[in-house]
Amino acid sequence: MFYIGVDLGTSAVKLLLMDSGGQVRNIVSKEYPLYFPQPGWAEQNPEDWYEQSVEGIKELLRDVDRAQVAGIGFGGQMHGLVVLDSGGRVIRPAILWNDGRTGEECEYLNKVVGKETLSRYTANIAFTGFTAPKLLWMKKNEPENFARIEKIMLPKDYLAYRLTGVHCTDVSDASGMLLFDVEHRRWSREMCEICGIRQEQLPRCFESFQPVGRVLPQAAAQLGIPESVLVAAGAGDNAAAAVGTGTVGEGQCNISLGTSGTIFISSRKFGVDGHNALHSFAHADGSWHLMGCMLSAASCNKWWMEEIVGTKDYAGQQAAIEKLGENHVFFLPYLMGERSPHNDPLARGAFIGMTMDTTRAQMTQAVLEGVGFALRDSLEVAKSLGIELTRTKICGGGARSPLWRKIMANILNLKVDILESEEGPALGGAMLAAVACGEYGSVEEIAGAVVRVVDTVEPEPELAARYEARYRQFQQIYPACRPLFQLL
Repeated sequence: MFYIGVDLGTSAVKLLLMDSGGQVRNIVSKEYPLYFPQPGWAEQNPEDWYEQSVEGIKELLRDVDRAQVAGIGFGGQMHGLVVLDSGGRVIRPAILWNDGRTGEECEYLNKVVGKETLSRYTANIAFTGFTAPKLLWMKKNEPENFARIEKIMLPKDYLAYRLTGVHCTDVSDASGMLLFDVEHRRWSREMCEICGIRQEQLPRCFESFQPVGRVLPQAAAQLGIPESVLVAAGAGDNAAAAVGTGTVGEGQCNISLGTSGTIFISSRKFGVDGHNALHSFAHADGSWHLMGCMLSAASCNKWWMEEIVGTKDYAGQQAAIEKLGENHVFFLPYLMGERSPHNDPLARGAFIGMTMDTTRAQMTQAVLEGVGFALRDSLEVAKSLGIELTRTKICGGGARSPLWRKIMANILNLKVDILESEEGPALGGAMLAAVACGEYGSVEEIAGAVVRVVDTVEPEPELAARYEARYRQFQQIYPACRPLFQLL
């Protein structure tokens, strides 16, 4: 049998076809527009997601027996606000995870409602990207649209809705809405009241590996697949990527170097960071996880390479980097503001430490190192909670760079495991579909069968020590710049 994984990303949807044995048989990617109506805003048209997903699935299945397709599962960009009216029509463009318009709403939630109250209701505090602040923004700024809301959902769940007609989400994605009681895996009645919404407007919440329904006859005909195909709830992109890298069960870690960057730590026990610098979310395997998320990771390198240097030869630019741990140029990777651990939408990117003999290679190196240092900030919070890690897996586009993997291993001082198949959320979505269809008994079972480590990057004691000293310097830059960011 075949299982389709759908990774609904920020710039493109990635479709993956996996067979029963966990082998990846085909991959297709389809891009769609991203809109910036005002500085700091980010929106997309949900119809673009569906149209490109349909075209991508058709192409994905072009050379296989479509009758063998058994299930579809999702990974998807989190936090985005999708609202439908009573006729199932999209009311306004989706407000995305990296949209920073909700500063006032977050201020209200964190300071008036209070961080302790929010943490008690949801295990988290308000960040500008989260869904609840977006609803408050819409209530204030677009009251006519707000009054029309019949259904509230997240990006990947719009695809599930179009395929099955079921208004659904999963526990991992729901955790990032600030409307979900993470500990008890249910909607928070108190947060619904704070945001002025009815619980009936929210989707039914499933475990990530549960089936939500079968494809509608018209969707099956459009895709050329059987009406018997099950659709799994799927997971938020980071939880789906964690499934795809085998980061399930107790004490496993994964670093993702995608558009955003994350450090993801799985746990069988529910726990909250008392400072709320890390997110406490439900995991796709039925347990929980802690996660630090920086808003710009591989996207920093893309910006530097393509917009500033003017090249797509990433490897060629990195080849000129010679001395690791000795760079005197630092880069703050806050091009879209920052989430973990600073929770500062006004934070901005910055180079510091340049002199007349600074080279392009040193600035390229500083970008790679800056992302590593920023992820180290979240790792330090995890360590303060008594979490002890010795190794991590790695995924995302940035993980394809051997140099960046080496930098990460030494900045974090962790062994970095390289996987045979690094397909992130798309693979995780397909794996969740296989569990939903009964091909495997649990998420941990399929992870053990499918995920294989083929190499490990070991930290080098001398280099790790040099990076330790550099990190202590990096730690002082953001606090010094924060007042300037507020003025700017």
